[in-house]
Amino acid sequence: MAAKVATDLKRMQRFYGDPSDAEIASYETEVVELIKAGYLGAVTYGFKKDGNWIEPTLRYTARDLGSAAANDDDPGRIRAGADISGATFHSYLTYSAAWNQLTQTARDAFKATLPFFRNGAAEPGITGYLSNDKTYSSGGRALDRASVRSF
Repeated sequence: MAAKVATDLKRMQRFYGDPSDAEIASYETEVVELIKAGYLGAVTYGFKKDGNWIEPTLRYTARDLGSAAANDDDPGRIRAGADISGATFHSYLTYSAAWNQLTQTARDAFKATLPFFRNGAAEPGITGYLSNDKTYSSGGRALDRASVRSF
């Protein structure tokens, strides 16, 4: 699943110049570790302008499938040609309920294994709306992808 996120980010890079290859590799590593541990809530990658996510931005929301099945779509379908003038690339991550049950010491120890350290911040708003468009699944877990679309 993380490889599909990386593929989406690589396509975003091709169309818009960001994120860098090094950032994509770090994001992929982070997603792998968080999914494996069951700590990923949602992660958003994309462009912010005036404090809000704009198109093209992708949000991946993790969920356990239990005994259910889910689609395992191919990555891609990133829209080209969005106006990102004045915008910068960012990411934003939220953690799962399992993360919230950890002690602060356990959280800090886990964060130390990740490729970079995330600080707390307010979640940006959205200029437009989220459109659910893909699901990536494997091993009883799924990532539901939503894309920011302009009105």
